[in-house]
Parts: sequence; structure tokens; C-alpha cells
Amino acid sequence: MMAHMPDLNRRAVLRLGAGAALGAAGAYALSTTLGQTPATATPVPTYVTGSFVSAARGGVSTNWAIARPPGQTGPLRPVIALHGKGSDAAAVMAGGVEHGLAQAVAAGLPPFAVVAVDGGGSYWHRRASGEDSGAMVLDELIPTLADQGLDTSRVGFLGWSMGGYGALLLGGRLGPARTAAICAVSPALWTSSGATAPGAFDGAEDYAANSVWDLPALDSIPIRIDCGNGDPFASATRQFIAGLPTPPAGGFSPGGHDSAFWNAQLPAEITWMAPLLVA
Repeated sequence: MMAHMPDLNRRAVLRLGAGAALGAAGAYALSTTLGQTPATATPVPTYVTGSFVSAARGGVSTNWAIARPPGQTGPLRPVIALHGKGSDAAAVMAGGVEHGLAQAVAAGLPPFAVVAVDGGGSYWHRRASGEDSGAMVLDELIPTLADQGLDTSRVGFLGWSMGGYGALLLGGRLGPARTAAICAVSPALWTSSGATAPGAFDGAEDYAANSVWDLPALDSIPIRIDCGNGDPFASATRQFIAGLPTPPAGGFSPGGHDSAFWNAQLPAEITWMAPLLVA
């Protein structure tokens, strides 16, 4: 998803969602039982994966992945990266996220972790089928991250398209005490239930129950929204931004609903989010 650029301000800090195969896993192995502090402060792996059977998703085996900068021995706060429709955790992490994190930290950004998880195509909220990928993130994934040595006292949310909507929804539901920042990129927003894409919601009641429009908690969370001028969600996104009490960071620029636009925005998005995670 990220194209190579020659310096930090022009380079993709994190190649989230690139189509290339993921590089080698971290060079280190876990040397202690999870939850214990290593006596020798051995650096944790730069990339780990796992899975759990998600009750919230109806018993589906759900994959997750965590990327860290190299040399980290203490707990980091995570950015939970939510994929778009038709994608998954592996696609978000493809292309070497851990290498991008190393570059970001070397350039002076505070260290943080990036987490991706399989969420299916249910738009990160409870559906009539009983699947609830939103509850999976909040009630199953985040406790798993704590077990993996991350500091989940505060987290960030970053998402694209369906995941951009999900970042607003789940960040708002987790609340300002736990959500350090939300970055919604080309968010899949509609101004009414009748305008939604097929499969996004189960109907008008579902749309109303899971709306991010006028979600009170968003008033107290730092938000960044980036969207292309040629994006099909641009009009609804402008209306959503107009309804926020505080103008979010980010904005509109030339581009569409595609990886070229997302690649161009990501360095600035990560630069914006990283300090908020440690605040």
C-alpha cells in the first residue's frame, strides 16, 4: 500500500496494506513467560502473529499481527489498524510494517506498535447474523494485546474506508479515557440508511444503532480525517466534518478512493498520531 519515497516526510513510514509479501519475522524470540518482565531486558520480537477463536464473530478463527520497532524491551501503546472491505490482517501488514516502524523511530517519532486483525466484511459492528467484529476488537483483541505485553491503557485507531468508519465507531465506543487518537481515512460514511452500500448495514435500525454521526464521545478525542476530493465518500465526509464541534486534523486533497491516495497521506498521519499515543 505504501510506495517508496526518499525521506521521512515523503516516504511511506508504514507500508500498511501493500501487496508485497511480508518480510521475515522479528530476529528475536520470546525468552520469558508472557506477562513477566525479562530479567535481561531482552528485546521483544519486531513481528509476531497469532489467532484466537472469536466468540463475538460466531466462533471464527481470527488472525492478528503485531509489529514493533526493533530493540523495544518495554510495553508500547498500539495503533489498531482496521482494514477495508475485502481485506484482512495479513494484507494490512504486508510490505514490512516493522521496517517502517524502525524508520519512524530513527527519525525521532515516539515508538509505538501497529496491530492488525481479521474483521471480515461486517463493517465493524454487530449484525443480524450475530457476528460482531466491533465487540471482537474491544472485548477480545485488546485484552489479547495486553497479554502480548502491549500497554492497552490507551490505544489509537487507524482505518481505511470500511475501517475508517470502524475507527470512528470503535474509538468513540472505547471512549476518550482509552482512545488516544482516531485517524479515519476515506471513511465509508453515508448520510442516511437509504444511501448505504449493499451489505454495510442490515437496515434503518442497524444504521441508526451504529451511526457515528453525533456520537458524543468523538467530541473529546483527537481526530484526523483525510479524504480525496474525487472520493465517492467526499460529500458525506464533508458533512460529517461540518457537524464536529472541533475541526479535525487532516483534510481534503486531490485523489480518489484508492491506495495511491492512502499511500500519500500515511506519513503525515503517523507523524500526527505517534505523539498522541504517549501523551
